[in-house]
Amino acid sequence: MTDGAADQASGNAAGGASYAAAGVDIDAGERAVELFAPHAKRATRPEVMGGLGGFAGLFSLKGDYREPVLAASSDGVGTKLAVAQAMGVHDTVGRDLVAMVVDDLVVCGAQPLFLQDYIAVGKVIPEMVADIVKGIADGCVDAGCALLGGETAEHPGVMEDTHYDISATGVGVVEADSILGPDRVRPGDVAIAMGSSGLHSNGYSLARKVLLEWGHLDLGGHVEEFERTLGEELLEPTRIYAKDCLALAAETEVRTFAHITGGGLADNLGRVIPTGLEAVLERSSWTPAPIFSLIAQRGRVERAEMERTFNMGVGMVAIVAPEDTDRAQAILTARHVDNWVLGSIKRADSAEKGSAQLVGDHSRF
Repeated sequence: MTDGAADQASGNAAGGASYAAAGVDIDAGERAVELFAPHAKRATRPEVMGGLGGFAGLFSLKGDYREPVLAASSDGVGTKLAVAQAMGVHDTVGRDLVAMVVDDLVVCGAQPLFLQDYIAVGKVIPEMVADIVKGIADGCVDAGCALLGGETAEHPGVMEDTHYDISATGVGVVEADSILGPDRVRPGDVAIAMGSSGLHSNGYSLARKVLLEWGHLDLGGHVEEFERTLGEELLEPTRIYAKDCLALAAETEVRTFAHITGGGLADNLGRVIPTGLEAVLERSSWTPAPIFSLIAQRGRVERAEMERTFNMGVGMVAIVAPEDTDRAQAILTARHVDNWVLGSIKRADSAEKGSAQLVGDHSRF
């Protein structure tokens, strides 16, 4: 290679290699920070110490805690990101990310305190990164937690320029004697469902395979049942239940929650049912949204496969003392959370680990 060709390839007038020529643009990264900084500053709490730019986020654990226990959860958004990237819409998946983390935290009764994100991109496109962070900040505000910090990493040669992946870790706090879980669940307790906003952030590999690859449906095509485009339906953000769950736990006798994600309703609820008990859930108590019917019909997906892949319209379940059923439903309704009695807790026929089972049929699914 001639010296002139080497200079051109390196992107350095002096003839040496540069980080930018290798695919990492530090200037673009700094520009992205400038764009997303106002969004990140919105997602804060009084306990946050310092500002953006430090090597570590500082958070003072203030408050009159008797015996505080920290809870932590990590998650991502999965292949829902492929839909966002295909549509060029990046300001909603950040809300999905927050929801997947904080809604796991509140299952044990923990109040989300802060979240740290990780954004891996093929190429830093400042406006795209700023949109992602805007969504994360919006989600943190909705959840009542701070966006304490994070990392944006450029991965040239590993990811396509417009591709990215996001993940986050959240930390919450709960008093030791207020931790919710299977040990609190009793026979006769009532399972109250909280409606999902759609697929949330699970099952997108199957949904994309059925609708886009096999069905050749257009993300921009209007779907009458949805009253919007397919892409808009698929990008509907995951509902953030954190504040709703905390309000419920503060005012009623909540035994535990179950966040319905990958694995479906029975598997996730079974994780919070103690040995010797089972949750019996009635399918006829609700009708799944049209997106679930579309996937089932287009892909000829069997019911069992649908129910272990998708939330089927239930995003969160609260197990409450039977005498608090009406009160719990009234609280959720006042908070504009679609809810209904899903089933109850019964003694199991065997002493095996706790489980949940769905009985009956959906009325119009």
